Amino acid sequence: MGTAWVPAANSGARAVGGRDAARRRQVAPGTAGTAERGAAAEAERSAGSRWTWALPARPRPARRCPPRPAMRSPAPAALGLLLLLLPPPPAEAGKKATPCRRCRELVDKFNQGMVDTAKKNFGGGNTAWEEKSLSKYEFSEVRLLEITEGLCGSSDFECHSLLEEHEERLEAWWLRLKKDFPDLFEWFCVKTLKVCCSPGTYGPDCVACQGGSQRPCSGNGRCSGDGSRQGDGSCQCHLGYQGATCSDCVDGYFSSLRNATHSVCTACDESCKTCTGPSNRDCGQCAVGWAQEDGACVDVDECAADTPPCGDQQYCENVNGSFVCEECDSACVGCTGKGPGLCKECVPGYTKESGQCADVDECAGPEKACTRQNENCYNTPGSFVCVCPEGFEDTEDACVQTQAPGGEVAEGDPTRQPSREDL
Repeated sequence: MGTAWVPAANSGARAVGGRDAARRRQVAPGTAGTAERGAAAEAERSAGSRWTWALPARPRPARRCPPRPAMRSPAPAALGLLLLLLPPPPAEAGKKATPCRRCRELVDKFNQGMVDTAKKNFGGGNTAWEEKSLSKYEFSEVRLLEITEGLCGSSDFECHSLLEEHEERLEAWWLRLKKDFPDLFEWFCVKTLKVCCSPGTYGPDCVACQGGSQRPCSGNGRCSGDGSRQGDGSCQCHLGYQGATCSDCVDGYFSSLRNATHSVCTACDESCKTCTGPSNRDCGQCAVGWAQEDGACVDVDECAADTPPCGDQQYCENVNGSFVCEECDSACVGCTGKGPGLCKECVPGYTKESGQCADVDECAGPEKACTRQNENCYNTPGSFVCVCPEGFEDTEDACVQTQAPGGEVAEGDPTRQPSREDL
C-alpha cells in the first residue's frame, strides 16, 4: 500500500465572535493565562503542519442492515392526552416584537454588558504589561467580544440575527464613535437603523408629541407611539386629566398648580362633583348623595326618609353619599337594625324576653307538646319535634316497644335522646 505527501487544507477559520485570527490580542511572553495557552494549543492542533500523511482509503465490505420495524402511529386518544398535558403557549407568543422593540432590547443588553464588565481586566498573567502594550481593557476588542457573546440567549433567533447583521456597526461604534455618540440607543436605533424615535417623538418622521417632546402630554399622559416609528401622537391622559395635551382637570378634580410648563390636578373632597379646592366648602356642585347645608356639602341620610328605601325584612344603614340594605335577624318580622334585639315583632316560635326575640321551649311548657305514649319531645330553634326513642316503633297512636328475634322484649330507654341526624 503506497503513501503520498498531501498538503493540509488551510481552513481559514475566523476567531470567536466573527473576528479574524490575525486580530486576536497579543500576550506578553511567558505570561499567557490558561485560557490563552489552551486556545493556542487548539489552534495548533486545528492547523496542523503544512504537510501530512494521506493513506489510500481501504475498501470496506458492504453491510446489510436489518429491516427497520414500521413505526406505529400513536392512537388519537394518546395524541389528545399529550396535547392536554402540554403547557399553553404564552399570551405574548403570537405577538411579534416591533423592529424598534428588538433594537431597544439589544441595546439594553449591551448597556448591561458594559456594566457587568466595568471592573474587569484582561485576566492574563501580566495585566499591567497587557494594558500598556495593547491599550486599556476598557476600550479593547476583548471587552467588546465579552459583551457581544452574552447578548443573546441560545434560543433567541431574532436577537442572534440582528446581532449578526449589524455586528460591524456595533464594532465601529465601540472602537471609533463611542466618544462622539455616547448614547448607543440614539446612534444605533434612531440615527443608524432608523427603527425608533427619540423620546417625545413618534411616527415615520419622528415628529414631536402633543405638548412637545420635552414634556409630552404635559407629563400627565402617554403619547401614542412615543419613541417609535408608529402611533399618531395623541395623548392618553392619566386619571384626573383631560384635553388634547392632558392639561385640564375632569369633574371631581381641581387645578392645584398651573403654569407655562406644568399642570397638576388634585382630587376634590368626596362630597363634591366639581370644586375649586380640597374641602367640602369648596364644592361648586355637590355629588349625588350629598346636599348643600350652611355653605358645605353634607351627607344625605337616606335611611331617615319618610318612605324607607329597603324591604320589609331589611334594615337600612347610612354610609357617606349612599346607603345599604341588610337582612333582618331570622327571629324578626321586620326590624330596625342588626340582631334579635331590634326586631319589630317575633316570628312564631319566638317571644320577647328582655327586649329580644328568644326561642320558646315548647317541650318545657305546662302542657305536653308530644301527646303519644312513650314519645319524647325535643326543642329546636323556633319549633320542636316528637320522636320515638330507640327500641320503639312509631305507630299512629303510640311508640310501641319492639320484640327481639328470640321472642324477648328488646330493652329500650324511652328517655334516651336520638342522634342529631335523627332529628
